[in-house]
Amino acid sequence: MRQDILTIEPASVANRFWRDLWDYRELFFVLAWRDVAIRYRQTAIGILWALLRPFLAMVVFTVFFGKLAGLPSAAGTPYALLVFAGLLPWNLFATSLADAGNSLIGNANLISKVYFPRLIVPAAAIVTSLVDFLVSLFILVGLMIWYQFTPGWQFLLLPVFIVMAALAAFGAGLYVSSMTVRYRDFRVVVPFALQFGMYVSPVGFNAGIVPEKWRLLFDLNPLVGIINGFRWSILRGPDPFDWPSALMSAAVISLTLWLGIRRFERDESILADVI
Repeated sequence: MRQDILTIEPASVANRFWRDLWDYRELFFVLAWRDVAIRYRQTAIGILWALLRPFLAMVVFTVFFGKLAGLPSAAGTPYALLVFAGLLPWNLFATSLADAGNSLIGNANLISKVYFPRLIVPAAAIVTSLVDFLVSLFILVGLMIWYQFTPGWQFLLLPVFIVMAALAAFGAGLYVSSMTVRYRDFRVVVPFALQFGMYVSPVGFNAGIVPEKWRLLFDLNPLVGIINGFRWSILRGPDPFDWPSALMSAAVISLTLWLGIRRFERDESILADVI
């Protein structure tokens, strides 16, 4: 009598990424919605925090960099708009990375009891940060109305740089989340690194003030190309599109995403035991 033998072999995270997200899409949306609800549960002003935090940061940067330090803005662009166009992608990246980095620890009880593709957990954290980003866009609309500033056709390319920021955070978040399970020191290191990274990224200043001899080193920061792209899209492209920084960012993001997937792939099978 013939017997069919079924051999089950684990697939790599890279190969099963989209398939698993689709197969477990309901769990993905449940986790994403739960994270959104938890973030603002028992807060006095709720989701308005997503508006208040970037607005206050914009005021601080505008006063210290624009007024006191006298740093130049882009041609014909109010400094507040320049700053906020830099804060949008930075907040999306920083919030996504922080949330994704802590996502496995935050879901330790679920991971240790039930099997599901672990990749869903940091991916859901990225979606939660995208909600904050969309809420923050209302401030941008208000600033444009206040300054009577209308975007040009470049605004249609804004989703490209939103995806770049999300992918940069996702790749780094996969690596950090996996390492955080092994070494809880990362819960302290990541906030410090993000705070430092904010000041070496062109959030509160125009990237054009960086001397040419430092530009290659400066462009190794993937947020440089992303922030420049955001500003070019939102501010009607007052400066020519910075192709070198955009291409450098795309290369660094691709490398980071590959390293993050590889790290997550190696550690996924032991997450339930180590966490």
